[in-house]
Amino acid sequence: MEGDMASYYLEQVSITEGSDDGYQYEEVPADDDFSLPEEDEDLFRAVRTAQEQAEDIQLATSPLIATRSDSQRPEVVDDFLRNFLIKMGMMKTLECFQTEWYEMKQKGLLKPEAIGFVPDVYIHNQLLDTEIKNLKKEVETYKTVASKAKESILKLQKERNFHRMHHKRVAQEKNKLITDIKRLKEHYASYEPLLRQLHEKYQTVLRQKMLTSLERDRAVGEVTGLQATLRNLESGHKAEVAVNKEENKQKKGNDTTQKAIQEAREKELLQEGVAPYNPEKDPNNQTGKRHPKDSDFPSDTRVNPLLAQLQGKSSLKKNGFSLSNTIKAHELAVSCLALHPRKDILVTASDDRLWKMWSISNGEIIMTGEGHTDWLSGCAFHPSGTKLATTSGDTTVRIWDFAQSECILTLEGHTHAIWGCSWHSCGDFVASCSLDNNSKIWDINSERCRYTMRGHVDSVNSIEFLPYSNIVLTSSADKTLSLWDARIGVCAQTFYGHLHSCNHASFNMKGDTIASCDSYGVLKLWDVRKVAAVLSVDAGPHPGNHVAFDPYGQLVSLASNDGSVKILSLTSGQLSSLEGHEEDAQCALFNHKGDYLISGGSDGAVKLWS
Repeated sequence: MEGDMASYYLEQVSITEGSDDGYQYEEVPADDDFSLPEEDEDLFRAVRTAQEQAEDIQLATSPLIATRSDSQRPEVVDDFLRNFLIKMGMMKTLECFQTEWYEMKQKGLLKPEAIGFVPDVYIHNQLLDTEIKNLKKEVETYKTVASKAKESILKLQKERNFHRMHHKRVAQEKNKLITDIKRLKEHYASYEPLLRQLHEKYQTVLRQKMLTSLERDRAVGEVTGLQATLRNLESGHKAEVAVNKEENKQKKGNDTTQKAIQEAREKELLQEGVAPYNPEKDPNNQTGKRHPKDSDFPSDTRVNPLLAQLQGKSSLKKNGFSLSNTIKAHELAVSCLALHPRKDILVTASDDRLWKMWSISNGEIIMTGEGHTDWLSGCAFHPSGTKLATTSGDTTVRIWDFAQSECILTLEGHTHAIWGCSWHSCGDFVASCSLDNNSKIWDINSERCRYTMRGHVDSVNSIEFLPYSNIVLTSSADKTLSLWDARIGVCAQTFYGHLHSCNHASFNMKGDTIASCDSYGVLKLWDVRKVAAVLSVDAGPHPGNHVAFDPYGQLVSLASNDGSVKILSLTSGQLSSLEGHEEDAQCALFNHKGDYLISGGSDGAVKLWS
C-alpha cells in the first residue's frame, strides 16, 4: 500500500504450536470474589452477579474513556517520528530507527517519560492567542467604562459644587429672614401696648358719648315734663299756649338730639373708612320721605312690666329637666320655635316650607300655614298674639293674620336668604336679618322698610329686639355682636371676643346680659354696660345653634349640633345635657313661667322637657 496508509513490517516471524522458546507460563487463579456460596449456586444468581461486576467495571473505566474522547488524541513520540520520516521519504532512516527503537525498548533502556505524548504546541499557541485577543477586548471595554465613569465623576463634582453654593446662599437668606422677623416682632411688640391703650380709650370715650346722649335725652324729657306740669297749673288760655310751645320745643329738641347722634355715627364711620348710609340712595328704603302711614317709635323710658311679676322669685327647676312629651311636627328639620305671649300655644317652622301651630297641653295641631317658596328659617309672634311673622330662604318676610287665616303682608327687600325676625314690643315694627350682611326695620302700617342697618361684613345670623326698647341685637358670621338704635338705624356698640362665626344671641329679661354661641360650641355671656364678656363656656366641639335665657335669668339653654340641649346654671356654674334628638338640635327656649323647656331638631321632632 502507498502513502500514509502503507503498512511496514520490521521482521517476519512464524510461530508454531510446538515451539519452545523457554518462556514460563503461570497459571491464572480463579477470582475468589466471583465464587458463589454452595447453597446459592444456581444459574440465575450467577448471571446476575456477572452483570453487576461488569457494570461496576464499566462505571470505573468510563471517566477515563470520556476524558480521552473529549479532546483530540495526541500522538506518542515514536509514531510522531515515524510519520515525520514517512512524510519526508526517509525510508532507510525509518528502518534504522525502528530497529534501534525496539532493541532499546526490549532492553528497557527507554524511560517512560521520554516515550510519552508529544505536546501539541500549535494548539497551545492558538489558545494563548485567543486568550490574548479576549484580554485586549476586555481592556478596551474597561477603558471605555473608566472614561464614562470619569465623565460622570466630573459632572457629579460640578453638581455638588453648585448645590453646595446654592445651600450656602439659602442659608444666608434664611439667617437674614430670621433676623428681619425678629426685628419686626420687636417692632410690633413695641406697638401693642400703645394700640391696646388707644383701643381702651376709644371704647371708654364711645361709652361716655352714648351715656351722655342717653342722659341728655332723659334730662330733656324730664325738664319738658316738669315744665308742662307747672304750666298746667296755670289757668286760662296762657296755660294752653305755654303747653303747646313746650311740646313744639320738645319735638325740636328730640329731632336735634337724634340728628346729633346720627352725625356723630357718620363721623365715626368716616374715620373707620366706611361710607355712611344714605337712606335716599336705598331703593328699598324711603326714610328720606316720610310716608303718611309711618309709625312713630315709642320712647325709650318704658319699663318691662314682666320684671315686676318676676321680682323676688327664682327658677322653679332645681332637679333639672326630663323628657315628658314628643311631637312629630314635620317631615323635615324644625328650624325655629315661637311661643304665644299669653297662651300655651307653640308655632314651629320647618324646612318643608310650612309653619304649624300646636297646643302644648295636648299636642294637637291647630293651624297650618303655607305660602313660602323655600325653607322657613324663623318665626315670631306679634306682641298681641294675633299675628305671626315668618322668614324664609325665598328672601321674604310674611305677616300672617290668625283671624283671617291667611298672609296679609309680604315684605321684600333682602337680596339673599333671611335667617330670622323679631317684633318690636309696640307691634308696629318687625326686624329681619339676612345672608346679604344687612338687617332691616320694617314698618307694618306703611308696609315698607324704614331702615337698613349696615355694618356687618358677613351674614347676619340672628336679630332680636330688647323688650320694651328701641335697641336691636344682632349676631353675625363676622364673629361680632352689635347693638343698634332702631329709631335711626345706626350701630351703637359692637362686642368682640368670639373666635368663630356667631350663630345666635339673645337678651335676658332685664336686658343687662347677653348670651351668644358660635360655630365651635362656645357659649359666652356679656355685660351690656361694660361691653365685655363675663363668662365663656366651651360646650363644643359641635356648633351651637340657638341660645335662650329662662325668665329668671338663672338658666341658659344651648341647642347643639350633637343632638343635645345644654343647660347652664348661672348660680352653680354646672353644665348639664339633655339627650333625646336623633339629629341636630336647632332651637330651644323656655316657656314664660320657666317650668318647662321646648326644643326642635333636624329630625322633625319637638320635645317637651319638664
